[in-house]
Amino acid sequence: MRGFGIYPDDKTFPFVLKACAFVKNLRLGESVHGCIIRLGLDFDLFTGNALLNMYAKFQSLEVNGGCKGCTLNMLDGMPKSNEFHEKLVQEKAKTASQLNSVTKVFEMMPKRDVVSWNTVIAGNAQNGMYEEALRMVREMGNVNMKPDSYTLSSVLPIFAEYVDAKKGKEIHGYAIRHRFDSDWYIGSSLIDMYANCARIEDSCRVFNQLPQRDSISWNSIIAACVQNGLFDKGLKLFRQMLMAKVKPRDVSFSSIMPACAHLTTLHLGKQLHGYIIRGGFGDNVYICSSLVDMYAKCGNIKAARWIFDKMEHHDMVSWTAIIMGHALHGHAHDALMLFKEMEMDGVKPNNLSFIAVFTACSHAGLTNEAWRYFNNMTQNYGIRPCLEHYAAMADLLGRAGKLEQAYEFISNMHIAPTGSIWSTLLSACRVHKNLELAEKVSNEIFKIDPENVGAYVLMSNIYAAARRWKDAAKMRIFMKKKGIRKAPACSWIEVKNVTHTFISGDKSHPLYVRIYEALKELLEQIEREGYIPDTNEVFHDVEEEQKKHLLFSHSEKLALAFGIISTPAGTSIRITKNIRVCMDCHTAIKFISKIVEREIIIRDNSRFHHFKDGKCSCGDYW
Repeated sequence: MRGFGIYPDDKTFPFVLKACAFVKNLRLGESVHGCIIRLGLDFDLFTGNALLNMYAKFQSLEVNGGCKGCTLNMLDGMPKSNEFHEKLVQEKAKTASQLNSVTKVFEMMPKRDVVSWNTVIAGNAQNGMYEEALRMVREMGNVNMKPDSYTLSSVLPIFAEYVDAKKGKEIHGYAIRHRFDSDWYIGSSLIDMYANCARIEDSCRVFNQLPQRDSISWNSIIAACVQNGLFDKGLKLFRQMLMAKVKPRDVSFSSIMPACAHLTTLHLGKQLHGYIIRGGFGDNVYICSSLVDMYAKCGNIKAARWIFDKMEHHDMVSWTAIIMGHALHGHAHDALMLFKEMEMDGVKPNNLSFIAVFTACSHAGLTNEAWRYFNNMTQNYGIRPCLEHYAAMADLLGRAGKLEQAYEFISNMHIAPTGSIWSTLLSACRVHKNLELAEKVSNEIFKIDPENVGAYVLMSNIYAAARRWKDAAKMRIFMKKKGIRKAPACSWIEVKNVTHTFISGDKSHPLYVRIYEALKELLEQIEREGYIPDTNEVFHDVEEEQKKHLLFSHSEKLALAFGIISTPAGTSIRITKNIRVCMDCHTAIKFISKIVEREIIIRDNSRFHHFKDGKCSCGDYW
């Protein structure tokens, strides 16, 4: 157009600036800006808004990964700590430059409309400049410019980030007074904000009051339920969305997959996988990463690896999912090999990647390797350890029996240890029968978290194992007085697309008589093979026969017997348990796997156990 001698006007430049932002070419955008100034069009409202939008987009690109011509190339070898720091400073300087560009354009505009204000507010909010965004909202009100639905949906994520439900409610009230509350975007932002503040009832109320619901509002409420642990409700809402003829988007599957992973509903996960393939989402890296995570957590690590290997591109999420999957299944060396491949692929590890590595080392007793990675994380990648890293390392030392070292490690953390980190060590004290240290550790826990149910239960069990029945009884009486109740040991098994729940000692299942007979026969068979009940795992002061009976009715044994009588011979059996598999059940199931010639997969609260031919994948180290 310019070659023909035709000058661009105020109708042309907004489209050209939008194109510059889309192709991520900052230098071209700056050249166009120069052309606008030379032609005297920088005072035009629409052109000014387009400039604001472009610079805000480049600002966002700088914060979230870089744009063409100004990106850190991390693929040519990872930088050392000082190099990393220098380049981080350079990146911050570039981001500040983009911020200045947005501010300068905004300040030089002789006239500003709601779009101008919204562009700057949204740009600041999206780039973590929360105080600046809120200041701009106040200024907007001071010049008698009324915030609209877009303004509100831009600032609500700030209160979600700050977990400030009170301020979020004020915005909600403003939206109701100005009749913005029926807007889809406002509704979705309110749902997200309340969910982040753990007020899921308010999220549901907002969703139910929406006069119309689009895919964004459906996805918001599904994600809200899943992130707050309401997995069944999330799945129910997903089904309702399909029945309402709302087509799922890629984010729909990423939101719902964690529910399948947590509930270990493999059949539902497979159904969703089929829907993903039919819907043409099979190449989406985020969905594939969710599938990898789901299959790994539902006990099928082979399917997880197959999906991962078929992915054309791997991002940080997919790498971390497959590494953690192998770690939880006890394939430590595979997990560490994948971590090295990730580094060679030019993907920089993050916090979660290292947690996956420490988990892999923990489940295989690789203490030296874990220390090397721990030091590497801080020195080479500039990642400061957080509570999860410390917890994983404490768990590793505890499992390895290095209890005193674990105590020193936790005591010398640069951040205050939580009750859950001390509980990791307390659990190790129970396994390694170190009563003296257990009492020291429990005192630390009760100082920080006097209502810690798990710690009381563990101490009661530790006293019982040491035959200190009076101390065990005192602990239980204290719990009763305080109203502290431990969660019962539960096991779940999925048969013919129905989940069956078993509680230790429970006789309520309709097939209990058949389950009891099958289990009795199995135990007689394995006793002939050399199984001896480990009554040390019974923490009650009762006769030996009574202890054997209590072991007999453990929840995982009941679930296993039901699985054997309810499924065809030779098929794999998958069971989930809410607490650690006990030593006696672990031994018994090894024998049973050999007798029934089946693979038995049990997921407890820390890892997977694959029993086959009388052996377990954990190598009796868990």
